[in-house]
Amino acid sequence: MTEWDIKKLHILRTLRDRGTVTATAETLLMTPSAVSQQLTNLARQLGVPLLEAHGRRVRLTDAAHLVLRHAEAVFAQLERADAELDGYLRGEAGQVRVAAFSTSVPALLVPAVRQLRAAHPGLGVRIREAEAGEAYELLTAGEADLALSLAAHAPTARDARFSRVPLLADPLDVALPAGHPLAGAPGLRLADLAAEPWIFGGSGPWSEITTAACEAAGFVPEQAHSASGWTAILAMVEAGLGIALVPRMAAADRRSGTGVVMRVLSADQPRRHVVAAVRRGAEDAPALARVLAALRQVAVERENVQQG
Repeated sequence: MTEWDIKKLHILRTLRDRGTVTATAETLLMTPSAVSQQLTNLARQLGVPLLEAHGRRVRLTDAAHLVLRHAEAVFAQLERADAELDGYLRGEAGQVRVAAFSTSVPALLVPAVRQLRAAHPGLGVRIREAEAGEAYELLTAGEADLALSLAAHAPTARDARFSRVPLLADPLDVALPAGHPLAGAPGLRLADLAAEPWIFGGSGPWSEITTAACEAAGFVPEQAHSASGWTAILAMVEAGLGIALVPRMAAADRRSGTGVVMRVLSADQPRRHVVAAVRRGAEDAPALARVLAALRQVAVERENVQQG
């Protein structure tokens, strides 16, 4: 394959535009002899004559014009590459890989991606649903750039591998069947539900969150049924099989009229805290910083709606 030299092609193009070797040398801050030497070397590399004598001057051969027609496409592509690289350096291009737990995807990540698409269409976000254990393995292995998890399941602030960014305190509301005696009770507290049958996972994060919230309210919940998916949990609540604590993020897109009443708890309102984590030092990377900023903005908007 022919060896193409971008620098020498640039000299040839400048000669075409400026007309003389002397003017080309002045434009490129070179000596005329250096211009001539570079073009001689280019002709040797390409195997075709590029210049021919025309009086006291030189002019480009037909072969030189053919070469430049193709070179223009190369220069245009390099201009696009420069522009894209500049956008990358400003955080307006590239791809950020995010590993996120299930309820954070529709509640936080998707709205953030929509904002980024509108403001920075060259910046891509690749989403992978993953619970905390897998998310931090991906982050450690360099297969994810950012992890979203509950703070309770994130590495501690003392872990030198990661930087944590607090995002949101997500309230836990109680799901009751529509006909439940306490569905319309004023000032409902978690302790008022101590004698109720509860629905939560048999193990794992949500089991721990439910039992910890109930124990903080002064009782141990009686587990009537075990489920980990919100569709299954809410279906059982609707059927009157028990009650459940449900994160507000998980219930945000729940269809109305399902026979389930979501009640905000009074003074002892439990919350779960959502954090983002990145490899330490990476938070200053422009593209990653834009994704974090979008996530923080969505989290603030959610909290404002909750408080309103």
